[in-house]
Amino acid sequence: MRINSIRRFLYMLARILGDVNAVKKGRAGRRAGRRIVGRGAGRMIRKLFK
Repeated sequence: MRINSIRRFLYMLARILGDVNAVKKGRAGRRAGRRIVGRGAGRMIRKLFK
């Protein structure tokens, strides 16, 4: 296994565990909203530095 595939798997697992934790605490909507805002911010920053 390559390092990148292990890293990708670990990040995916962490994201899933975070989602499960948010659902348990009743904060899934807040987490989803923050994820959407974060993606939008990342796209804007990417356009600035392109």
